[in-house]
Amino acid sequence: MKSTLPPNYNSLAQALVSLFGNNIAISETDRLSGGDINKAYALHLNNGKHIFMKANAKQNAAFFTAEAAGLSAIAATGAIGTPEILCTGTDDGEDVGYSFLLLKYIDSEKKRADYWETLARNLAAMHSAKTSIFFDDETGKGHFGFFQNNFIGARAQSNTPNENWISFFREQRLAPQFKDADSYFTAGDRAKITKLLDNLEDFLVEPEKPSLLHGDLWAGNVMCGPDGNAMLIDPACYVGHAEADLAMTELFGGFPSEFYEAYKEARPLQPGYENRRDLYNLYQLLNHLNLFGSTYLGPVLSIVDEYVGA
Repeated sequence: MKSTLPPNYNSLAQALVSLFGNNIAISETDRLSGGDINKAYALHLNNGKHIFMKANAKQNAAFFTAEAAGLSAIAATGAIGTPEILCTGTDDGEDVGYSFLLLKYIDSEKKRADYWETLARNLAAMHSAKTSIFFDDETGKGHFGFFQNNFIGARAQSNTPNENWISFFREQRLAPQFKDADSYFTAGDRAKITKLLDNLEDFLVEPEKPSLLHGDLWAGNVMCGPDGNAMLIDPACYVGHAEADLAMTELFGGFPSEFYEAYKEARPLQPGYENRRDLYNLYQLLNHLNLFGSTYLGPVLSIVDEYVGA
C-alpha cells in the first residue's frame, strides 16, 4: 500500500514545478471557507489550471500524509470517488514554515437524481473490497487496523492491527478515548466504563468480513463531484466492521432514508445492528468530548448507561 502514496516535496515551489513544469507560477490565491483544523486555498496557476491546497503548521505535516494515505486507500478499492491527490509536502516559507496537501480542484455539479442511492451502493462496494492490501505483510488474515496511524479530527488515532474486531475496538478506539477523558468522570462513571469495556463481547459481533472504513463518515465529509456523484473527503481510514461507518452516518442528522434502503439492499446488515449502533458512535462522541469539552459528556454517559445500566 505504501508504494501507492503520492510524492512528498520540500517546498511548494518544488511541488508545482515537478507537477506542472518549470514555468509554472501561482497567479492568484483564494482563501476558502470550511474546516476548523486546516486552512484551505484555491491556487490559480498561470497555465489556466487551479488546484486545491490544505495547509497547516510545519510540525503538523502528519495530518496530510495520513489524509493522503486514507484517500489512496479509498481510491485503491475502485468503488467510490475521492479527490485526486497531487502531493504532500512542507515549506519553510518566507516568515514561518508550513505543511501542505495538494489535490485536484473539484468543481461540484448538481447532484444526480439517484445521488444517495448511488452513494450507498458505492459505499457498500468499498466495504466489500479486499482489505489485506492495507497492511504491511498483506497476509490476508483479516486484520483490523491499518498500515499506519492517523487522525480522527485533530486527535491521534491508533491503528495497531488486531486479529479480533472487538478487541481492536476496545483497545484502539474506546479505551484510549476514555483514558483521555478521565477527568470528566466520577468514580461511579469509571466503574460503569470498566464494566462496559470488560463486556464488549456481550454487545458487539465480529463482522462476516473486514471492511475498509472511511472512519469519519458524516455529511460534511461527502461532497458532490463533477459527474453529480458523491465523493468522500477527509477520511480517518482503517479496516474494521462496516457497521461503524454506517452508524456514523446516523449520528449528526443522518442521511436520507433512500441511502439506508439502498445500502441494505446492496449489502445486508448482520442482525441486531440497531442494538450496536450507539456503541459505535460512543467512540465519536468521546472524541468530541476530548476535542470540544463537557457539552458531549451527557451523551457519552447516556450511551454507557444504555449498555451497562444506570
